[in-house]
Amino acid sequence: MDPVTQILNIVFTVEAFLLVFVIVLLKSSVKFVPQNRAWLIERFGKYQSTKEAGLNFIIPFIDRISADRSLKEQAQDVPSQSAITKDNISLIVDGVLYFRVLDPYKATYGVDDYTFAVVQLSQTTMRSELGKMELDKTFEERDLLNTNIVAAINQASEPWGIQVLRYEIKDIVPPNSIMEAMEAQMKAERVKRAQILESEGDRQANINVAEGKKQAQVLAAEADKAEQILRAEGEATAITTVAEAQANALIKVGEAADTEQGQKAIQLDLATKAIAAKEAIARESSIVLLPDNATDASSMVAQGMAIINSLNKKHLS
Repeated sequence: MDPVTQILNIVFTVEAFLLVFVIVLLKSSVKFVPQNRAWLIERFGKYQSTKEAGLNFIIPFIDRISADRSLKEQAQDVPSQSAITKDNISLIVDGVLYFRVLDPYKATYGVDDYTFAVVQLSQTTMRSELGKMELDKTFEERDLLNTNIVAAINQASEPWGIQVLRYEIKDIVPPNSIMEAMEAQMKAERVKRAQILESEGDRQANINVAEGKKQAQVLAAEADKAEQILRAEGEATAITTVAEAQANALIKVGEAADTEQGQKAIQLDLATKAIAAKEAIARESSIVLLPDNATDASSMVAQGMAIINSLNKKHLS
């Protein structure tokens, strides 16, 4: 092989090596950080920068990725633990912790393992907060307990660049003796509520019955009053009607008596009534006293007409 060919081969080999070196160098220097992640870059073992999502560049063989931190919200199970309440009751409590990394630098260089540290802190805070509350309050004020735990953890984990979003208690298990006592108390409370409801029902029923009787009496009195008013009005109307009828009859009798035929009719009526009266007297008594001219019907009629004429004169005067 001639020298020129050898030189060309060497040049070609060197160029190929340089091309591969450049490609490797570019690949090592260009970094694509995924969304919601942060890469911490160290240069010669010292922190240099934090690369966020998108296209980033580093110096190959000098810079290196020391940590890859997720910025998403993370859920971490908190193992069951024993805690003692303010009234000295031992409980078994477990929960779930939700947190996220706010500062990747602090989460990497401020604490060795931020997940382990946050879980341990939540356990100690849980025991501390439960020690401030009585047993009944732990069930009734679980939201307040969760809020207090989150506030305490955030205050302590601020140097680590961690933000605790919420803490949820999954379960609280008291001792069996306490469970039995609580069940007995709940049963007593249910019986008490049932008795109260029953007594309230009886009370309301009695009130309803009394109100019904009262309303019935009022309605009866109003009905009796209305009946008496109607009866009085009816009687008054009847009396007025009878009086008007009698007045009309007397007017008609007077008008008829003012004529010659009416005078004869009156005379006949008087004679008939006089005879009927004498007949009745004779029927009731064995002794009858008659005037001298009692047998004379005309004299009796004349006496009656004299009485009528006298009454008419008084009326006219």
